[in-house]
Amino acid sequence: MQDILEAIMAAEGSDRPERELAGLASLPVPESYRGVVVRADETRMFDGMATRDKDPRKALHVQEVPTPELAPGEALVAVMASAINYNTVWTSIFEPLSTFKFLQRYGRLSELTRRHDLPYHVVGSDAAGVVLRTGPGVTKWKAGDEVVAHCLSVELEDAAGHDDTMLDPQQRIWGFETNFGGLAELCVVKANQLMPKPAHLSWEEAASPGLVNSTAYRQLVSHHGANMKQGDVVLIWGASGGLGGYATQMALNGGAIPICVVSSPEKAELCRSMGAELVIDRTAEGFRFWKDEQTQDQDEWRRFGERIRQLTGGEDPDIVFEHPGRETFGASVYVAKKGGTIVTCASTSGFLHQYDNRYLWMHLKRIVGSHFANYREAWEANRLVALGKIHPTVSRTYALEQTGQAAYEVHRNAHQGKVGVRCLAPADGLGVRDAELRARHETAINRFRGH
Repeated sequence: MQDILEAIMAAEGSDRPERELAGLASLPVPESYRGVVVRADETRMFDGMATRDKDPRKALHVQEVPTPELAPGEALVAVMASAINYNTVWTSIFEPLSTFKFLQRYGRLSELTRRHDLPYHVVGSDAAGVVLRTGPGVTKWKAGDEVVAHCLSVELEDAAGHDDTMLDPQQRIWGFETNFGGLAELCVVKANQLMPKPAHLSWEEAASPGLVNSTAYRQLVSHHGANMKQGDVVLIWGASGGLGGYATQMALNGGAIPICVVSSPEKAELCRSMGAELVIDRTAEGFRFWKDEQTQDQDEWRRFGERIRQLTGGEDPDIVFEHPGRETFGASVYVAKKGGTIVTCASTSGFLHQYDNRYLWMHLKRIVGSHFANYREAWEANRLVALGKIHPTVSRTYALEQTGQAAYEVHRNAHQGKVGVRCLAPADGLGVRDAELRARHETAINRFRGH
């Protein structure tokens, strides 16, 4: 592994980094590597505990694992950096169920997928790094290519997946419903998960958009989601967070009018620094949408709707960008414009949503479920990053050994934007190839740093 790292580091400062990286093809593949895992024999460790009290630091372990053989159509990537997503938090606290059930189900599919059914699960659904090897049938990528990986793993043997790959019955989220994920020194991906690394970004910056940027793109921009257009009023919950930070940028970049809902003055200022003008600090304004665990407060829905119209000059949201779930969903359905769209994913505050259907059916609103993105959508979202139109939202980074702490920060919502993890990269700031483009966007790239 040290030889691989030295070969990648030799590209730093080189006027032809691709020449240095091409030498990776001649280096032997290590028999094992370090990965962040959860263990099958620990899945009951949090039984009886409230979700908020479950500690990812106790369940996530860094350990040496064997390097798997590559199947046709796959690639082995040396991971320089990864990032924390909510699915890693869910994996680490074994909610809503143990991910070993996903691995067992996948393992029954074929002889090749049986590799994934192991007593440990290497987690992580983001990665930036360098291709080491490709399996039979891969022609688009080669050893030495600098890449990022999106997290859609799909078999594409069924007709159902060939209009929209997210509808394939064998669609899975890599590093969550499959093994050999990105929080590791090496990872295994399907070749159609790979995309070019944005040249002006460092490894940890390039790794961070993947899952959330692609998810936000499908939710807001794609015709599979809300199909956002210029002038749309878009209500964005958690607008400075991992998902919301990209949704806010996409709304602004696409000519829409974001209403950013946040929970602190610091988060409000981050939204304004991105260019958003309409911001609601729900904590400062005291919005509480539940009277108790069983009862929502419709008076608060109305007060919230009035606050939105006050900001917009009387307009309701054309689109509500939903991801908190249980806590906010009733309010989201209520405040959406007549004929408007509530587009939802994730449900980080709870999966069981309650809303008053009168405000949906009688006002001709739509609820659209959205889950990650297909390859085309992920590619387009990554292209926006590569062009400097959308910027990473990395607030802080941790070493691989500190992944448990990084996941804990996200679980406790004690973070802004995205939390990055350095896997092979020994420090932040490495891997930048286009210094000129970076210089033009340096302020935006570093906007979330230190928050």
